[in-house]
Amino acid sequence: MQLRIDALDAHLNKPLAGLYVITSDEHLLALEAADKIRKAARAQAYSEREVLVVDRSFKWGELLAANQSQSLFGDKKLIELRIPTGKPGKDGGKALQDYAASLSPDNVTLITLPKLDWATQKAAWVTSLQQASVYIDIPLIERAQLPAWLGVRLAAQRQSANRECLDFIADRVEGNLLAAHQEIQKLALLYPEGPLSFEQIHDAVLNVARYDVFKLNEAMLSGDTTRLVRMLEGLKGEGEALPLVLWAVAEEVRTLLKLKAGVAQGRPLSQLTKEYRIWGPRERLVEPALRRLKLATLESALQEAAQIDKMVKGLRAKQFSGDAWDAMLQLGLKIARG
Repeated sequence: MQLRIDALDAHLNKPLAGLYVITSDEHLLALEAADKIRKAARAQAYSEREVLVVDRSFKWGELLAANQSQSLFGDKKLIELRIPTGKPGKDGGKALQDYAASLSPDNVTLITLPKLDWATQKAAWVTSLQQASVYIDIPLIERAQLPAWLGVRLAAQRQSANRECLDFIADRVEGNLLAAHQEIQKLALLYPEGPLSFEQIHDAVLNVARYDVFKLNEAMLSGDTTRLVRMLEGLKGEGEALPLVLWAVAEEVRTLLKLKAGVAQGRPLSQLTKEYRIWGPRERLVEPALRRLKLATLESALQEAAQIDKMVKGLRAKQFSGDAWDAMLQLGLKIARG
């Protein structure tokens, strides 16, 4: 059965299921969920633990052997199977299907996976796990959700902060949820319970953000110029390759051009977003961005991207002078401002 992460605590107050699967790229939340299952297993007398990691040398017979072997002392066992790549291969897929069909009543098994791509989610072994397990698919905490998430974490340690403070923390920890967790814990060590002031948070919270080049489109589509500038400066400071940044922005411009042309032809935007595989936060941002942006602006932006590409390759660009990163910022701002 599918289980939301926020329902896990209530579920673990009952007798444990035979199989749990956690899939997520949000490493902190996946780790916390796994820790809760381990704690519940210990409380329910699963005193032995065996950990298997799928790497190049892993033999799938080890999993079946772990499930069939009995403890010398007759203890119940927690078996953990970690698949870091999320790709068990043909043999692994067959082994997982067999395993899900023959769970031992003396064991609890915990399988951890990264977020599975669309194609992998349709695989037979994934379907078998979903049918036989408590399946916990933990989504990423998006930037718009981060202040509320921080507020919940503060409340859990009997502290609170206003929206300005939460936004400040979110800006400093964007893309780095583990750092966000550590910063919240630090506030509990530094200050007593109760409301926190902006000055207290400003003095305590470090700038530990990690910027994802593929999140630039969210800042551009939403028109959030402050975030866009901060992200580009962060990517430059982290040594991100400019050609990758340019490619990501240019691809977004090309997609917007296709959407704009499709809408002009009378096609429904919902159909177009499905066709171009646009979903999640990006899907919600596309419609207002298309209303804001003119066709001529998008065409001009694509031409600018071509000129920046020349700059990156050491060629002379027509309309830009100076640093290619500055030109990249001008291009991003053009899309953000419309």
